Amino acid sequence: MKVSFAGAARLLAARDPVVAALLADVGPPRLRPPLGTHFGALVRAVVYQQLAGAAASAIHGRLLAALGGEAEPRPLLALSDEQLRGIGLSRNKAASLRDLAEKVLDGTVVLDPRGLAREGDDEVVARLSTVRGIGRWTAEMFLMFQLRRLDVWPTGDLGVRRGYGLGWGVPMPSARELEPLGDPYRPYRSVVAWYCWRAVERDMRDVRDAREARGAAGPVRSRGAAGALTG
Repeated sequence: MKVSFAGAARLLAARDPVVAALLADVGPPRLRPPLGTHFGALVRAVVYQQLAGAAASAIHGRLLAALGGEAEPRPLLALSDEQLRGIGLSRNKAASLRDLAEKVLDGTVVLDPRGLAREGDDEVVARLSTVRGIGRWTAEMFLMFQLRRLDVWPTGDLGVRRGYGLGWGVPMPSARELEPLGDPYRPYRSVVAWYCWRAVERDMRDVRDAREARGAAGPVRSRGAAGALTG
């Protein structure tokens, strides 16, 4: 029987007091609905890289309008470089989107549901990482939030590293140190990553509340990250 993120959180909470406390504090994992198509989700991820939300949203909207409302590989390849630049895409991002479309069409990147069902997480990451502009972190977020894979452990994510340190009361681990720390939570490490982000948000909230309570008494130094991914 397939286990949901909420079900996995309850299973982990039964054997780990930190997860139990986070579950009691913030509730079960809440993930945004997957985007309409896997290709569209990856196109959006590329467009949004290193851009503020409003600017990225505007460019993404213009791109979808030029594609007739939905991102598909062949129509994207039919757009000229001038059209892509006119939409607001940088030269590098336009090249990344073209590379993604070409690799989907030639089978390097598999996005059809049956094909993805046969691929393990590492293979999905390896295939996506061949695309210009898509690295391991983007591939891992695709696995978690688009494909709903339960055992993703993004050790390179600063929010996950900081959140683990905050939640488990240890110094923030490096990416290498964090890798084995996830082993006790297999096959549900995605859930632990989600709670790491929530631990950072909780720390930021506590710092904000303390600052407001202190008023002009002086600044409070945050232990948390400057931001975290939202689920």
